[in-house]
Amino acid sequence: MVAHDNAWQINIELLKKKIPILLQMELKLSLLLVICLLTGITATKYDAFTCNGFQRGELYLDGIAEITPNGLLRLTNTTKIHQGHAFHQEPLHFKNISDGNVYSFSACFVFAILSEYPDFSAHGLAFVLSPTKGLPGALPSQYLGLFNAINNGNTSGHVFAVELDTIFSTEFGDVDDNHVGIDVNGLHSIDAAPASYFVEEIGKFKNLSLKSGEPMQVWIDYSSPEKKLNVTISPICVPKPSHPLLSSFIDLSSVLLDTMYIGFSSATGSILTSHYVLGWSFKMNGQAAALNLSSLPSLPLKKHRRKLTPLIIWLSLGVVVFIAITACCIAYITRRKARYAEVLEEWELEHRTHRFSYKELFKATEGFREENLLGVGGFGRVYKGKLPTSKTEIAVKRISHDSKQGMREFVGEIASNSQLRHRNLVELLGYSRRKGELLLVYDFMSNGSLDKFLYDTNKPTTLSWSQRLKIIRGVASGLLYLHEEWEQIVVHRDIKASNVLLDGEMNGKLGDFGLSRLYDHGSDPQTTHVVGTFGYIAPELTKTGRATTSTDVYAFGVFILEVVCGRRPIMQQESPDLHLVDWVWMSWRNGVILEVSDARLGGDYDLGEVELILKIGLLCSHPILAARPTMRQVMQLLDGDLLLPEVPKDGSGITVSSPEHWEELEES
Repeated sequence: MVAHDNAWQINIELLKKKIPILLQMELKLSLLLVICLLTGITATKYDAFTCNGFQRGELYLDGIAEITPNGLLRLTNTTKIHQGHAFHQEPLHFKNISDGNVYSFSACFVFAILSEYPDFSAHGLAFVLSPTKGLPGALPSQYLGLFNAINNGNTSGHVFAVELDTIFSTEFGDVDDNHVGIDVNGLHSIDAAPASYFVEEIGKFKNLSLKSGEPMQVWIDYSSPEKKLNVTISPICVPKPSHPLLSSFIDLSSVLLDTMYIGFSSATGSILTSHYVLGWSFKMNGQAAALNLSSLPSLPLKKHRRKLTPLIIWLSLGVVVFIAITACCIAYITRRKARYAEVLEEWELEHRTHRFSYKELFKATEGFREENLLGVGGFGRVYKGKLPTSKTEIAVKRISHDSKQGMREFVGEIASNSQLRHRNLVELLGYSRRKGELLLVYDFMSNGSLDKFLYDTNKPTTLSWSQRLKIIRGVASGLLYLHEEWEQIVVHRDIKASNVLLDGEMNGKLGDFGLSRLYDHGSDPQTTHVVGTFGYIAPELTKTGRATTSTDVYAFGVFILEVVCGRRPIMQQESPDLHLVDWVWMSWRNGVILEVSDARLGGDYDLGEVELILKIGLLCSHPILAARPTMRQVMQLLDGDLLLPEVPKDGSGITVSSPEHWEELEES
């Protein structure tokens, strides 16, 4: 009996030990059963999941987005001008709390776009990361359900997207109507390319039609250490290509917040289009799992292709019946296109300078009406205009040129000059080309060129001494920027009063920098080519033909005398013609230098200040190159930070200062 009781006690103790183990096994089996039931999702953490098809309730949906009975995510249906969104239910933590950097992440999805017509589509879809579950206020059509006209481009939005766009929207600078783009807080893609995939066998990219109706696979991989984003696309039957379509260096740490929602956005326009996502996988700090392509839900049959046949028949009959009307329309369109025809060559794409359409400039200047003509010069005619969309006032310069090589080099120079930014330089906004004609677009200067204030007797106002001194200092500052403060040395080559423009506050801005290089390859009887304009040409330039920063300083010295004296560089009223520099020098030698100042000033100026500026002008226009100061020394003289070398009154001219002498002056 005792032995029997002991056996029962032993069995009871064994059961007590096994019950917890059995309970744990039962719990694990239950979890495995749940996972098996959720056939679309194979991961148990929010930072890694795989959806081979979708089930209702798995995603947050808004707009016209829905999950079809067979497991397709249908972002849009055949409703026109509408949008749909689908987001992962839970937000993900994208940032490392310790250093604030965004984690590496990887996404993969399969999509398809089915349109009413095979050759047309209603915008596209986008993979998106958003601070909110949904995109309130977003608009359909060209905004892809991501932004609206107000928040597009707003850096406070913290929205990142990869767009698959099937409409060419010029307002966003799209590359074409079938492209992939990387968007940060707006639809002006920071990087974009026509849809294509790399084929190993031929070693290059092959075009891919996003609106073909066929399923395609996209991979989005962000590397946190490299700050690099790769976007790869291919047909569903092709493995992931070795070369991504887009590869951009971008730090998403300033774009994404700590927690973000991930999902998709799509929109339609006036053409009936359905946007589908068949499967989706995602992983933080790792590679997204490969989708099981064989288990993805099937797309609906492309019934729209069968509808196209009667449409073609009716269109053919319409062409036959209305052949005469069609011919007239074609003739009208042809004439209209010829009116706005322009040239775009492949080499121009290298420069990435803003190019205006000829039609846009034609409308801005009201067809280049004579009433909008601002002036005529050796380089062409200049017209006032107003851009139709932004209402920005512009000045458009029309230049004719027949040299293709010269045009190519000139567009390259425009690309360089369009990066120049200084308050005393006229900003070059862009250009346009039409056959043998080049059009340059500048900021509009409301007060026109300086020479009109100096010589035009019809001008009701006269420049005061303070205004003239302000203009001289402004031009000197702009020229110093070109010579020393920009990343490259820019030699202006044609400094003169007619190339100095005045804004509404009478600030002097130097324009037309570098334009003379266009004529290295051609000829124009109205210009002096690379040597500049007579009266401003340094003596050594006529011998060597080599323009330098020192030849710019010489022309600037002549410009100073021109502004102070109110006289042209070649004083044609004298007999024989007298050079302005020689006349000022003779006046200085005769002790009457102040008499050369513009009589229209009426003596309303500081005598010492005028004498100093005249001497700086003589020093800059010295015939010997080594005697001239640099533009930095000129600014120091104007600011009173550098002593002016002695200017003798004998026939020897201005003292030829050695570089060592200038250093002594700077130290004193």
